[in-house]
Amino acid sequence: MEVVFLTFILVLSIFLGFELISKVPATLHTPLMSGANAISGITLAGAFLSAGAVGNEAAVILGTAAVTFATINVAGGYLVTDRMLGMFKSKTGGGK
Repeated sequence: MEVVFLTFILVLSIFLGFELISKVPATLHTPLMSGANAISGITLAGAFLSAGAVGNEAAVILGTAAVTFATINVAGGYLVTDRMLGMFKSKTGGGK
């Protein structure tokens, strides 16, 4: 019964996420995604705890994978934000 409930939650979250993202206008997509990727820093805290588990090899493997993917996500979020902010910099070298 628990597997059916968890599968239902997974399918519902996939559907809801797709519907929400498809409704976001293109002008807001980059700022929202860069902010959401930066929030993955919270995921890193839990991933570090899982990767440091003692006595459970599966938790260590999954935790290490979570640390890897969350780090990529956070770095990508900062790179997207930097690129987005670079679009607002002046093209001229100086002056007023």
